[in-house]
Amino acid sequence: MEDKYQALRLKNQLCFPMYLCAKEVQRRYTPLLKALDLTYTQYVVMMYFWEHGSSNVKSVGKTLLLDPSTLTPLLKKLEAKGYLTRTRSKEDERNLLLELTDSGKALRDKALDVPAEMCRCMDLTEDEAATLYRILYKILQNVENNA
Repeated sequence: MEDKYQALRLKNQLCFPMYLCAKEVQRRYTPLLKALDLTYTQYVVMMYFWEHGSSNVKSVGKTLLLDPSTLTPLLKKLEAKGYLTRTRSKEDERNLLLELTDSGKALRDKALDVPAEMCRCMDLTEDEAATLYRILYKILQNVENNA
């Protein structure tokens, strides 16, 4: 292969192993989350609410980097499952308030084993996990700042 095309080789792409890792990690989540009747993205949203309890669409979208066209149907599904309520703000009807239901809170107990199971399959030391976490967030910040 000519030298000018070296940058296009898969082995020279940082994004390719990142893509493969993300895909495979999500694949490993699938059976764990199936038992909770959640998709991976629904699980991420539920983790947000287990941490915050209540919020609004704008805050959830900003934190999870999800646009309204992705977030709205997802929130409707979580509401249909009985995990969240969606109500319009009395002060500003454009603002949709979201709150965890008792069923949504109870689901947290059922999800307790998921992080430990995922840690086992990744088999990283605590230091390796902390380093990877730091690097991934550095990449996210750099990509956002250079957008």
